[in-house]
Parts: sequence; structure tokens; C-alpha cells
Amino acid sequence: MEVPAELVFNKSAKGTVGVELELQLLDRKSLEFRDIAPEVLGALRPRFGERVKEEFIKCMVELNTRVCANVAEAEADLMETTEALGEVLETHGAVLYASSLHPWEKGTGTNLSGNPRYERILKDLQIVGRRFITQGLHVHIGVGDAERAVRINNHMRMYLPLLLALSTSSPFYAGEVTGLYSYRTKLFEALPMAGLPDMIEGWEEFRSLSALLVSGGIIESVKDLWWDVRPHPGFGTVEVRICDLPARFSQTMALVALVQALVATLGSSSVHPAARVQMQILRSNKWQATRYGLDGVFVNPVSATRKPIREAVADLLDFVRPEAEKFETLHYIKRIEDILEMGTAAHRQIEIYDSNGGDFKGVIETMRGEFLL
Repeated sequence: MEVPAELVFNKSAKGTVGVELELQLLDRKSLEFRDIAPEVLGALRPRFGERVKEEFIKCMVELNTRVCANVAEAEADLMETTEALGEVLETHGAVLYASSLHPWEKGTGTNLSGNPRYERILKDLQIVGRRFITQGLHVHIGVGDAERAVRINNHMRMYLPLLLALSTSSPFYAGEVTGLYSYRTKLFEALPMAGLPDMIEGWEEFRSLSALLVSGGIIESVKDLWWDVRPHPGFGTVEVRICDLPARFSQTMALVALVQALVATLGSSSVHPAARVQMQILRSNKWQATRYGLDGVFVNPVSATRKPIREAVADLLDFVRPEAEKFETLHYIKRIEDILEMGTAAHRQIEIYDSNGGDFKGVIETMRGEFLL
């Protein structure tokens, strides 16, 4: 079977950073979705090119960094495009909103961006696709070579629930209190080829699997593998995709630094390859993060010992500290401790909702005011 050209793993320098932010576009007064992405992109692309991109629906845009040498460079890159986006939106009477779900809007499937790939996907997904109005944070880290990418991908699965618990920002959906800290996760898992990936026995198995899925017409390209973490051949990275979108820019960058340090730690020769762990434990940990956020329980997939997610995160910070020191990102990692103390955007949204009599507009206004805190 011929291997698609896209499955050639391109070279990347270890530790390089790429970040993708998916942001909502809202009317300034009503705070409802505004389908103005084409106009917004038309204004921004002469300056930023592919650093600003269309998304599934016209009330979203995606900001992409260049390949950055470090987290500070990625932070400056995103701040530049975010500020420019805000200026353009102001001329349209609109604002950006950083959260993984709008609290009362629901999808209709009538405001697609016009991208043929997205139209094909919606035609296949039907109501699942019409409900898919989520936004997330994707982090790419350069890993050097394909075999290391697969090894890291396997091992990373154990830590994904902790990253999700630290980023939850979607407790509301279609005007309802979901009772979950990340309802985005459950919407996303309804998609084919989404969720936690199985363990992969090396790069050749990943290439063979991908080629087989393309040959069978199950996917058109690796882009259709919507896993929570995946090797990205085109960029030569490991791409972590499980996170909700934090509502505070500073917390977003803290998570980027944590992912960078974790990928580097797992790619170190001193770290043993991932054990063949039970998928049921991984799924249980992910559910705990989805349902309870930082208040959930984490079961070690190797030893089956239980501890609160907050304690597991503290262990994770100790685990990655040596690599964070090398990257000089400990001041970013320090913000993870702030998240443990203050809670995530989901905690904050629930707090605001409960204190203002269930006013969803008040939730958005308050969260928007805290974006740059």
C-alpha cells in the first residue's frame, strides 16, 4: 500500500512551540454569535496571512502562531494577533470571547464557513455536527523525529486528563447548566475518530494505520484523526488537543509551558517508555476531569493508586520541573499553581452564574473583562 506523502514526518527542532486558539465572535450588545469571520479574516490576512484562519462556522476564527523557539515568543505572537483581532472586531460592533462553549447559543449548521472540507464533514455528521460549536486550545511541540513522537504520544495519554482538568471552561450549553466542567469534551467525543487514541507500536504502525483509513475511505487525511493527542507529520510535532480554551490569556500560556515541559520530559531517554495501560482507566480519569474538573479523582494507570486530581497535578509539576528550568519557563509553570488555588474558567463561570441569579450575559461580560488578567 502506498503511503500518502503527508505521512512523511518532517524535521522539527525539539522544544519548538506552536499554538492554535479558537475564539468566538460575538455581537457587542447582545453577546450572541456574529457570523462575520469572512470580513474579519479579509481585514487581517494581508498583515498576518495564515496566522489567522477560518474555522468550522463563521462566528469563529483560529489564531495560529508561527513556529516559535520558546513560550515567550509564542506569547508575543498570540498577543499581537489577538490585539489586532480585537481592533477589527470593534469596527464591526463585535467582541471576541475566549471559552470553549457559548452559554446559550446552539448550532444550526446554517453558518458554515464555506470550506468544502467542513461542508463534507457536516453532511456526514448531521445533528452531531450541528451541535459542534466548541472552541479549544491546541499545542504543538517539536520532538525531533517520528519514533520519539509516537513514544511521547503513547505516554502522554496518561497525563491528558490532568491537562483537561486544568483548562475546563464549558459548564453551560444551550442555556442549560450541564453539571460538567467540560461539556465540550462530550460534544467532541461524539465525533468519529475523536477521543483517546490507542497505543501505537512505532511510527510504521501509525503510517500503516493512517494509510489504511485513507484507503478505506474512513478519513481523507490525518487531519480527520481528531485524537486528544496525535503525532503531526506535517509539522514534525506532537499535538496536544484535549484542552478546553482557558478564559484568561495568562492561563493559556501557563498550559502551553506545561505541555512543552511535559513533552520534553517524556521524550527524554531517562524516562521509560509508556507501559501498556488499560484504556478503561484512562477513560475513567478523563471522565473525572470532564465531570468534576480539579475536584475529580485520578487513578494512576500503572499502579491503580487513587489520589485527588489536584495532588496528581502537583506531582506532575514536580515531574516536569527539570525541563521547565532548562526552558526557563518556571514563571509560567507557577501560574498552574494559581489555577489549582483559584480554579479554572469553569469554576469562575459557575461562581458568577450563581451569584448573579443565573444571568448568562453577566457571565460573558465578567469573563471578557478578566481575559488579560
